[in-house]
Parts: sequence; C-alpha cells; structure tokens
Amino acid sequence: MKIRVIGGGLAGCEAALTAAHLGCAVDLYEMRAMVDGQPRLTPAHQTTDFGELVCSNSLKSESPNTAPWLLKQEMRRGGSALLRFADETAVPAGHALAVDRVEFSRRIGEAIAAQPLIRVFREEVTRLDADFDGVTILATGPLTSDALSAEIERLTGSGRLAFYDSISPIVEADSIDMERVYMAARWDKGTADYINCPMDRAEFDTFLDALLAAEPAEIKEWEKADYFEGCLPIEVLARRGRDTLRFGPMKPVGLRDPRTGKTPWAVVQLRKENLRADSYNLVGFQNHLKFGAQAHVLRLIPGLENARFLRYGQIHRNTYICAPLLLDETLRLKPAPEGPDETLRLKSAPKGPEKTRRLNSALEGPEETLRLNSAPKGPDETLRLKPAPEGPEETRRLKSAPEGPEENSPGQAQRSPGIGGEQTPCALEGRREPSPILFAGQLSGVEGYTESIATGLLAGIYAAAIAHGEEPVPAPRASALGSLVHYIVHADPKHFQPANITFDLLEPLEEELRKKIRDKKERHRLVCERSLAAFDAWWNAMPKPL
Repeated sequence: MKIRVIGGGLAGCEAALTAAHLGCAVDLYEMRAMVDGQPRLTPAHQTTDFGELVCSNSLKSESPNTAPWLLKQEMRRGGSALLRFADETAVPAGHALAVDRVEFSRRIGEAIAAQPLIRVFREEVTRLDADFDGVTILATGPLTSDALSAEIERLTGSGRLAFYDSISPIVEADSIDMERVYMAARWDKGTADYINCPMDRAEFDTFLDALLAAEPAEIKEWEKADYFEGCLPIEVLARRGRDTLRFGPMKPVGLRDPRTGKTPWAVVQLRKENLRADSYNLVGFQNHLKFGAQAHVLRLIPGLENARFLRYGQIHRNTYICAPLLLDETLRLKPAPEGPDETLRLKSAPKGPEKTRRLNSALEGPEETLRLNSAPKGPDETLRLKPAPEGPEETRRLKSAPEGPEENSPGQAQRSPGIGGEQTPCALEGRREPSPILFAGQLSGVEGYTESIATGLLAGIYAAAIAHGEEPVPAPRASALGSLVHYIVHADPKHFQPANITFDLLEPLEEELRKKIRDKKERHRLVCERSLAAFDAWWNAMPKPL
C-alpha cells in the first residue's frame, strides 16, 4: 500500500523519510516549486526548499530534564531524521538547539533525493479523492492553501478547521502570590474556580501605562487579520480609552473581594488549564506584544509579580483542525459514527472581500473570549447527517434541518464557527471503508518546530504500520510523544488550542510521591526518567526494518 504525504515542511519531510525507512513507497507532494524559472511560494516562505524554517531557527531547550529536552531525547531514540540533521547543523545558542537553517534544509533535501522509495511531486493538492487506495498524511502546516482547507472542511465538517490562534498567556500556579488574590466566580454563579487579581485605581493606571508603552511583536503581511470589534488584542483595546479594558476583559462587576467586601477598580481573572490546577491562563489577555514586554507588563498584575509563564499571549495565522473531535491516538481521522439521525452543524460567515478568514466575536467579559468566522458562503444552515440504507454502495446523505441555537465556548482559541461545538466526526462520501488519513504538524494541533517534527515521526511510523497491514500501536501516555498526542486528541474541544510540549502535558507523579519530593527539579527528573523508560519499552517492542 502506497503512502501519500502532502506537505514538504518539517512534519511532512519527517513522515516521508520515516515511512520510507520502514520500507514503504512514498509520494511526497509540495506546492512550492520553480515555475518558468520563478519560485512559486507561500506568503511566508522565501525558498522552495524542503523543511524551510520560516521564523526562528531554534528547536528549544537542550537543558536536561526539561520538557523540550525530553521530547527531543525520545525522538533521537526513535531515529528522527530531521533531529539528526538538526544536531549535525547546530550553531551555538546557549542551552538551546539552534540550526543553520540553510544547511538544515539542504540536508533534508539531499536525504529525500537519495531515498529511492520517495517520489517528489511539485504540485498543489486540492482534492483528497475517495478512490485513492493508500494512506494519506496531511502535513500542510499553518498556511494550508484555501483550496485544500476547503477540502479538509468538506471531509471533516464545517467548523472543524481554525484559521487564527488567539492565545492567552499561561502562568504556573505555584508562582502566583495567593496572598494577593482571591477565588470567586462572577456573581457567585457556580463554584469559585477563578483566581481573581484585584487592582485599585493606582495599580490599574500603572498597568495601563505600561501596556500602552509596550513594544508590539512584528506583524508580517500574511498574518494580518481584519479584526471585528470583539476580537481586539488587549493593547488595541487599551488605546480606545482608559476605561475600555474595565468594561471588557478586566471587568470587575460581580467580583466583590470577600476580604474587603468591595468591588475592585479592575480584575484580571485566571482560569485553570487542567484538573491538577498547576497552571492558569489569563482570561481574555490575548495580545500581540513581544514576549519580554509581556513579562514586564503582566508582572504588574497583583499576585503575578514573580510569575513564571509557561506560554505568552499570541495572535497569529495558524490553520489547524479540532483534533479532539477528529483524531484518534494514532493521528488518524476517526470514522463516521454508526447510528441514526446524527447531526452536523454547518454555519457560514458573512462574505467579505478578503481571502483570509475573518475574526469575529463579541467580548463580553473575562469568561468570554474569541471565535473565528470562516469565509462567507451563504445563509446560516444546519445540516442533518443521516446514514443511508444498507446496501453495496452505502453512503451518508445530507438533509437540511431547522437551525438550532449557536453554542458559545468560553476560553477558546479563535476558530471557525462551531469548532468544538456539538458535531459529528467526518466521513468520506461513497466509501464503506475510507482510506486512512493521518494528520501531522501544526495542522494536527501542535505548536512549534520540534512538536511538528515529532508528530511527523509518529505519523510516518503509524502510516507504515497500516501500509504493512498492521494495526499501529500508539506511543505510551507516559512518554513525551504520547503525552503530546494525548493532549491534542483528549483536550476539551470547546477550549482546544494548539500546544507546545510542557510538563503540564506530561503524566504527573503520583500525589503521594509529589508530596514526599518537594524539590521541583527532582520531580522533573523523575518524570523524565519514567517517560524515557516508557518510550524505550514501546520502541523496543516495535518491528524494525531489516
């Protein structure tokens, strides 16, 4: 069975080289090409080279017993081709693994050209035909073409593809000064799960002045979005007037401080990132500031003076699927569920002249964040997906149904309408047993170079197993590779955002052991030791090429 890899970036190249190493014939498609002596490029790329690094040249920390180090250690043990090229082309960068980006891409191109089982096609793929008799790996990255994006939406259901991230900062829980904050929910509705950082007028003025003076991150032409009013970064809101934030993400109404009995002048709310409550995100604090500027400004918030940030805020172009609804543990697209009268919500946004998707939402308070509207195609519709009668040509039929209420999802990334709402996993039309489709790289819902290569490695391994007629065995949950995939396929779809590898994603130590070992570095060392042992057991049990 042939494997088709679509996308010649980091994930696609890693997947193609991995599958070929495991004895599979691979067709690798890349839309960037030389046409009539001129390069055909995406808005972000400068070359037609495989594995081009378009932003930083860093693959993150090499400090022992950190999460990025752990992920790379597993990838090295698993024979990652691109990580080997990164090691071979490394440049001095302190504790990070940084590469000579030109030499790195050259090594990738040479390896692909030297691999007899890989055929390269320099053309754009716009359709995923149901009659392809093989395994497809989609790894087209954050700048997936409009035509292929539409095809992915056709297969997965409208609202399953996001086109921008609106990411709030995340802070480690044990770096929050709990003496300066209080727990409460607005108007005491539900349980008091939010940490509230209160500001008096003087503290708010100091914060606001610093925010207005903060240095913005560079905005590339291809990343510019036409924001609607409810989708503005906090620094843009702040420029509307000194009280704008107090009527938006820093709204204090309904959040009386139980220690004083008074309502603060402004409040920053922090919401749990996971059940362990070891990290919190700053609700509604999406921004487009440089990371150093964010660190300075956010540490002016009461309780965050010594905050350690796991992630800073961002707003950027990033095409990705709602993996928790669509993928299984081996990065495969889930089959359509069996059962009567399954519904599929489909909603189109108002049409605008821009090619890119537009951001839209109303920001009503800290618990409410942004949604992304896709390009308009017509009036709102709700479609009902019903199984066809049993027969030799069993298909799914779409039947119009009355529209239901739209569901809003607090605390999520900007995304196409309905992403993470009540939806049905995808189906390929006209096929009883659709050909397997796997996703890798940023399109699958991971963030970062190393994470993209990691999912490419896994997709290549899993696709090779399928091509050889075997059922792929997913990486163990305790490993960094398994934890990364576990996050994207088990996260709450209503709040799903792409993620880098962090200790927050890894399986924690047992509570009794955590209490016994107070030193965080030692806890991290034990987690890494356990993760590597789990990876080794999985890897050693896997069939290897002769």
